[in-house]
Amino acid sequence: MEGQQNDQSRERDVAIGCALLVTAAAVITAVAFPSALPPQASFNDRENRLLDSQAARDTGSTGSDSRLAPLLVQREQLGLSARGEPIDLVRIGDGPIPILILASIHGNESAGTALLIRLERELQRFPELVDERSVFLIPMANPDGVALNQRFNANGIDLNRNFPADNRQNSLRFGREALSEPEARAIHGAIEAFAPSHIVTLHEPLTCVDYDGPAESLASAMSDVCPLPVRKLGSRPGSLGSYAGLTLGIPIVTFELPRNARDLNDDQLWALYGSALIAAVRWQPTAIPVTALPVTP
Repeated sequence: MEGQQNDQSRERDVAIGCALLVTAAAVITAVAFPSALPPQASFNDRENRLLDSQAARDTGSTGSDSRLAPLLVQREQLGLSARGEPIDLVRIGDGPIPILILASIHGNESAGTALLIRLERELQRFPELVDERSVFLIPMANPDGVALNQRFNANGIDLNRNFPADNRQNSLRFGREALSEPEARAIHGAIEAFAPSHIVTLHEPLTCVDYDGPAESLASAMSDVCPLPVRKLGSRPGSLGSYAGLTLGIPIVTFELPRNARDLNDDQLWALYGSALIAAVRWQPTAIPVTALPVTP
């Protein structure tokens, strides 16, 4: 009986010792390797928020330094459509290279909206893509046209002929004067406020990468990683391409998706054209701004 008691006592001592070793190992790991602790992320209830870059990597490994500064993600209402619908803008990053990307300026060419929503998500997953950049996204520039499934806005004006380009023509379809339409004024205001180094606007259905201004290398960089060839279509009167590319000298690409683009789901669109949008984000002209842009409070 005494031997049995001694055996039980030794077993108890061994168990206690193992438990102490496990506890000590956990404490040592937590102190010596703080990155082994669960990552912490803080989110504001407001739309404007700072997204912790470590939390963003939880959805996919990026291999980047976990000490990256928090990624700025900021939302604001850029303006209102002719029928009073909000025109939203998303800003990702606060670097010195501003990039403007917009979609659905023609309401019946809305596949680009899904691409920009996906682009926003991917840039948050992989914040190193936004290094030294401020990316401004307008996912739906013509919400009334999208709702009506028509090219024009609710006033029947082609917004992509309503800009104050040197080649502008006044007409019933193009507007009685430049910037007569609230949607065009919202885009124009974004260009003035953010001074983008380059612009990409998503369209359908001409299946090519068109460009205006000094954007040939940008167009080539996007075409190299997607099925769309570079094709110069020519500058249209009063178009965003004519205004930004020719009048202002800003490199601008008109990214023309194919006719069936709206039949594709989010994953299919991203698989075909996501790399081209990433290439546009990473591209930079030879001369870039040297000071960071202000952050909207």
